[in-house]
Amino acid sequence: MQITLEHQPDEDKLRSMGVFDWPIWSKEVSEFPWTYTTSETCYILEGEVTVTPDDGEPVHIQAGDLVTFPVGLRCTWKITRPIRKHYTFG
Repeated sequence: MQITLEHQPDEDKLRSMGVFDWPIWSKEVSEFPWTYTTSETCYILEGEVTVTPDDGEPVHIQAGDLVTFPVGLRCTWKITRPIRKHYTFG
């Protein structure tokens, strides 16, 4: 299970993907387990998080990152600065 991460994607790419029309999710500093029952793509607007797959290395994610989490990924989210992100499933 691989987390795909792109730092500072071009705004034209984000617009062509429709990112700015996706819903927004926010969460305070916290730590929790998560399992993806469908794939998720998100664009981080604010904050920082380290996502550690149950069977892998930690991935540091911050504002300006475009991230895709694969279906079936089991991981732990450790939010170190409050997160605000656009997201879409599937």
